[in-house]
Order: sequence, then C-alpha cells, then structure tokens
Amino acid sequence: MTNLITLIVDDDKDLAASLARSLARRGFKTHVAHTAEEGVTLAENLKPAFALVDLKMPGASGLECVKGLHALDPEMRIVVLTGYASINTAVQAIKLGATHYLAKPANADEIIAAFEHDEPSTDVALTPRPTSIKNLEWERIHEMLVETDYNISATARRLGMHRRTLTRKLAKQPIK
Repeated sequence: MTNLITLIVDDDKDLAASLARSLARRGFKTHVAHTAEEGVTLAENLKPAFALVDLKMPGASGLECVKGLHALDPEMRIVVLTGYASINTAVQAIKLGATHYLAKPANADEIIAAFEHDEPSTDVALTPRPTSIKNLEWERIHEMLVETDYNISATARRLGMHRRTLTRKLAKQPIK
C-alpha cells in the first residue's frame, strides 16, 4: 500500500477525530468530512485510496456517499461503518461500491483489516438490539431511494407519502 490517503466521512465529530488520530498513528494520511456531500467533494481533490463512511448522517446518507465515491474511483477501498448494521444495508452498500461493512464500535485494526480485504464482503456482525419502528422506516426509505436512483419524488410515490413529508424525514437527525 503506497497511497495511504484516507477519507473519513462521519457526522460524529468526536468519533471521526478519534479514528483519524488512530489511523494517522498507523501511517495513514487522514482527512475528515462530516457530510456525504463534503466527503465526495473532498475525494475529488484528494484522490484517497481508502474511505471510511458512516451509514447514517443528516442530509444525504452514507449509501449516497459510497455511490459518489465509487463513481469517482472504482478502485477506492470503501468501508461502511454503522451502528445500525443489517444484512439489507450491507448488501446495498456492497452493490454501490463498498468493499466491506463494519458494525460500530470498530477499532483502527479492524478498519485496516477491512481496507485490506480483496473481495467485497457482506459478513456483518449484527449486534443484538431491539429494532425500533423509526429504524425500520429509515432502512425502508433508503432502500427505496437506492431503487429509484435517489429520486425523491419517485421514492415518495412508491412509499405512498407526500414528497415534502419524505424530505422532512430525510432532513431529521437520525436516532443514535
């Protein structure tokens, strides 16, 4: 691995800073973004070899970020990190270009091991926790967004809700 430029995209500023420090101590040149849009813009300029992307962020989701990063560089090793691990979102992330999917909490060694995986993997260590209606709704909305290629109007129609209602739901800070 010669290009160790790494992009961390996570809305949790403390976690992103901690991961950046841990990866920097291991020789990675880390850069942090706090939204999907900021992450894709930063990647255009930096050309990172690796990206660590949080799944749930306000505004555009981590899945949209993965799609944008993969479009910029299909060789980039993208690892999705989430506190809401599910097989469904793992498969979606891999289809969009992620190479691995990790459940939070993950340490720097686990992240580096995920970066080094040659084949995409949907092996997800699911932490047993009760699934709330809000999390199920969030997953369904994002599943439909992927199916409609992130078209808000088409997604709202398929979900049977008004477009403004969907927009408000997407703008809300996810439950952490």
